[in-house]
Amino acid sequence: MDLGLSGKKAIIVGGARGIGYSVAEILAREGCNIALCARSEDSVKDAVAELGKYGTKIIGKPVNAKNADDYKAWFEWAIEELDGVDILIPISSAGGGLGSEKYWHNAFEVDVLGPVRAVDAVIETMTEQQSGSIVLISTTSALEAMGGPMAYNAMKGSLLTWGKQLALHHGKDGIRVNVVCPGPIEFEGGNWDMIKGTMEKFYNSQLRQQPMGRLGKPEEVARAIVFLASDAASWCNGSNLVVDGGYTNRTNF
Repeated sequence: MDLGLSGKKAIIVGGARGIGYSVAEILAREGCNIALCARSEDSVKDAVAELGKYGTKIIGKPVNAKNADDYKAWFEWAIEELDGVDILIPISSAGGGLGSEKYWHNAFEVDVLGPVRAVDAVIETMTEQQSGSIVLISTTSALEAMGGPMAYNAMKGSLLTWGKQLALHHGKDGIRVNVVCPGPIEFEGGNWDMIKGTMEKFYNSQLRQQPMGRLGKPEEVARAIVFLASDAASWCNGSNLVVDGGYTNRTNF
């Protein structure tokens, strides 16, 4: 299948590791020019250097999505350097945590305001060119009551409603907006890798609930994200794609 990605300009927030890096790698292999960011300067440098082997334009600088002014300036730089933007995929997240109010502030700033600021930064360019694809990243924890009353789950849940609203509002501008909900994904240095080492009982309980007997891999979610971002998914708009190996129990009609 031709995804129609060659020559496209993609911006990936949180593109230096995990799912974000896997997305960047697939896009680069498909011929996309890419701007990526993360909080760590070293991880951004490593990602840019590694992705350079695919022969497309790869740029990146560190930035913290919680700093509105720096974040806006980063997007202005990225759009100028790429000479436009066709695809936006904001992936960075504050992660989970029970109880304290600080988790709510952090989750709101990163998981909600981060994507909101990212969309605000690209929407004018996409509207002017009458084309664009945005893929927001939620979670299966937003679909079912999982892991206790966490700010992360609630904030990620808000992206489902907002993503649909964006899709309905900007469809007339040739802009598609979709959401992907990954289940538990394991990779070296990631959250589930740390949980495996520090909360073995909880990790094993989640593993037992997996119909396929394992957790997912970043590239398995990344392929779904890239498909929705591509022209091959031209009639997908306002969709919520669950990528969890059958982990969730919900049934959609």
